[in-house]
Amino acid sequence: MSVLKHVGVLSLAKIMALLGLVFGLIYGILFAAIMASLASIMPGAAALGALGAGGIGAVAVIAIAIFGAIFGFIYGAILAFLYNVFAGWVGGIQIDLV
Repeated sequence: MSVLKHVGVLSLAKIMALLGLVFGLIYGILFAAIMASLASIMPGAAALGALGAGGIGAVAVIAIAIFGAIFGFIYGAILAFLYNVFAGWVGGIQIDLV
């Protein structure tokens, strides 16, 4: 058994930013698809649809992905920092490296 005592703050932040980007793209595409499908029953939703109002849906997909990456980076940095603090107090996570 090995013990994970320290996590690189920038390392975890970069990984979490990439995960936030990927999930942001998925959520953005789902959001645009739902808004596009609601456009027929809710005229106001057309502006948020996939290509409604000059491509606002495409902008929403990109914006959600960017915000996902930014907040993922911040969350990852905070998480790694807190892990390092708590691991110093109580020990790290025991893992079995094969």
